[in-house]
Amino acid sequence: MSELKEKIEKRRTFAIISHPDAGKTTLTEKLLLYGGAIHLAGSVKARKANKHAVSDWMEIEKQRGISVTSSVLQFDYQGYRVNILDTPGHQDFSEDTYRTLMAADSAVMLIDAAKGVEPQTKKLFWVCHRRHLPIFTFINKLDRFGREPLDLMEEVEKILQIKVYPITWPVGLDGKYKGVYNRLTREVSLFKTDASHGSKQLEEFSADIDDPRIKEMIGDELFEALLGDIELLDMAGEEFHIEDVLKGELTPMFFGSAMTNFGVQEFLEKFLEMSPAPQPRTLLNGDVLEPDNPLFSAFVFKIQANMNPAHRDRIAFMRICSGEFDKGMTVYHAQSGKPVKLAQPQQFLAQERTIVEKAYPGDIIGLFDPGIFGIGDSLSDDKLKLRFEDFPVFPAEIFARVQPKDSLKRKQFEKGILQLSQEGAVQVFTQKHVGLESFIVGVVGQLQLEVLEYRLKNEYNAQLVMTQLPFTVARWVYAEKPEDIEKLRGLDNGMLVYDKKDRPVILVNNEWALNWILQRNPGLEFLVVPSDKARV
Repeated sequence: MSELKEKIEKRRTFAIISHPDAGKTTLTEKLLLYGGAIHLAGSVKARKANKHAVSDWMEIEKQRGISVTSSVLQFDYQGYRVNILDTPGHQDFSEDTYRTLMAADSAVMLIDAAKGVEPQTKKLFWVCHRRHLPIFTFINKLDRFGREPLDLMEEVEKILQIKVYPITWPVGLDGKYKGVYNRLTREVSLFKTDASHGSKQLEEFSADIDDPRIKEMIGDELFEALLGDIELLDMAGEEFHIEDVLKGELTPMFFGSAMTNFGVQEFLEKFLEMSPAPQPRTLLNGDVLEPDNPLFSAFVFKIQANMNPAHRDRIAFMRICSGEFDKGMTVYHAQSGKPVKLAQPQQFLAQERTIVEKAYPGDIIGLFDPGIFGIGDSLSDDKLKLRFEDFPVFPAEIFARVQPKDSLKRKQFEKGILQLSQEGAVQVFTQKHVGLESFIVGVVGQLQLEVLEYRLKNEYNAQLVMTQLPFTVARWVYAEKPEDIEKLRGLDNGMLVYDKKDRPVILVNNEWALNWILQRNPGLEFLVVPSDKARV
């Protein structure tokens, strides 16, 4: 096996998806703890004590206790290089999550043991499922009273229409769990309770289920209950085939508590063993690029400004898809058609950064961005000059006019709005014949507007005046004669704006208004997703 293939086989790049408050950031932190990347986990719940989760770096996230951007974290565990993409759980930021899933090879679906499958989990699951991503399920918060494991298993099967195979099974009853049983190894791991509240790794005792010490340690009643559960799962449950997992048709299920570290190590080790190494990527022309192609390629899936407020920096995150990355290498940038030097490459553990000399397919690298990169950009060796498939774009449903509160701060305001739009935090539109001091912004969720206002004030020192608009529908417009778009009839209750590529977009308050405009303007076409066809 070549050195490149060996490096690829030892890489795992995955996203964690869940409904808000299922414990996603806590699980991320505990994986870092077991990976040795951190030595003491700061509980997300202990925010009053000013201990914030390592993957939440933005000030508003620390204050509100939610993740609003996708964090990228790396660590090594038992010879594997692990790249975790921790995504926002809040539905108002699902666009950022969808983009992040483009960079993942598998997903970990986190479910609250008391609440089961929640709406946002369902939504994100279907995005993964459509992309045939292997999905691993972690039932969290077993340290509290929750629903029966069999009920949760059945709910995942019924609601998400996927086969379930529990790899680990909890030993105990109703939130008083003592350990987990591994169905593949027939081993029971019993945990020692400690007073660290999950800040340190749990000590445990492991032995085969037939070892008499297990029965002695958990008692006759719990031992008999465990044997009954195992028999039921073996008789009535699904069979385990790794091929079904890799096709996204069967989800291995694990039980535990990220808060107390219960079942986390068992999950991590089995996940790394079963999850896929970096996978091939689809190109714009429909061809597939294999990761072991010796020529370098990557795409940008996220841009983040001001990760270090002291330096006002801007980082473009790229996923390496093939070949080998070398610090300072020059590559072809498909969108500009020009060569670009990949300067100051970094990898991240929250705010901790290390300079990268070499990296391989599956790795996530942060690049200093002087303003040349956009989300979805393709980078490759000059001999390849390829372009990856386009990222999905979601039509905004909430719109507002924004302008600076203080006209003397107009430059900071413009810079902030344009940089945040390049990040994909908001969609920005302009009106013809209206100065740059006023923009129309579009978002998927209301919370995005709050984050926009907060970040402009704190990162760019620009306060804004925001006027919400009555529109809920955006459509890109196409006409054979571009001048017909300027003379649209029936737009009395709508607005004609232009996106950042100068493509015309209609904003109206309902679908009926769209039909009304179509009737009044023969030859007009509306597109839900932007296309270069719609360029004026």
